[in-house]
Amino acid sequence: MNKEHFGIKTLFESLDVAFSMYSAIPMPQILWNEQNMKYMLGFFPLVGAVQAVLLLGWNFLCQTLEINVILFAAVATLIPLLVTGGIHLDGFCDTVDALSSHQSKERKLEILKDPHTGAFAVMGCVAYLLFTFALWTQPQGEIRNLTVQIMAIGYVLSRSMSALSVVSFPCAKNSGLAHSFSSAAQKKRVKAISLVFAAFCVLLLGACHLFLGIVLVLVCLAVFGYYHHLSLKQFGGITGDLAGYFLQINEVMILISCVCYSLLAK
Repeated sequence: MNKEHFGIKTLFESLDVAFSMYSAIPMPQILWNEQNMKYMLGFFPLVGAVQAVLLLGWNFLCQTLEINVILFAAVATLIPLLVTGGIHLDGFCDTVDALSSHQSKERKLEILKDPHTGAFAVMGCVAYLLFTFALWTQPQGEIRNLTVQIMAIGYVLSRSMSALSVVSFPCAKNSGLAHSFSSAAQKKRVKAISLVFAAFCVLLLGACHLFLGIVLVLVCLAVFGYYHHLSLKQFGGITGDLAGYFLQINEVMILISCVCYSLLAK
């Protein structure tokens, strides 16, 4: 009975750690330790579920109040930042800075750790947000509803794949958050949980739109393959910043795919 109670306590604490680390949502303050970090990555996709609910709710509100597409697109672009506090976009910016340096693996890893923001990071951030905003202005009517549904699923799917990479890919260094979470995780169980989340997302994508769902699964797998190749070739493994970079790239590729479909479906 005590073991079961302890297990439930550990799971709730792992959920708390996941949201404390990967979201800006206020959570109870607890002491992070080896026990409550075991399953933390398994709860990571649930942060995406919060984004999904907010995006779906915002789309419904915009339709109900007939809010114009510009305001819809602006808030849809900002929802991920409001929920996450920008932690993944920060990883994206650091990675853009490192890749733009064209230096050695060692130097690129140093750039990832550098707290200063480089020019390429600023340009990359502005370009990403501006492009995302522009993409959100494109789908209209029922196509927009479909795009919103798919992006809602994509937020969960991207985090499932990101969590899977942290416990599956080699780490670039023996320090940092990615290494700490990878080392502390119950890898087999986190992999299983991540795969269950991913499989559920794939089923939902197929239910929303079979053809587009198949295309999106192939797109996500291609981005995942690119992420693995890039991490090993350019950095010698993954880091927390690279995991954030993957997540941002994967989400914008899902949105690009939806917009391309909306244009072709006219």
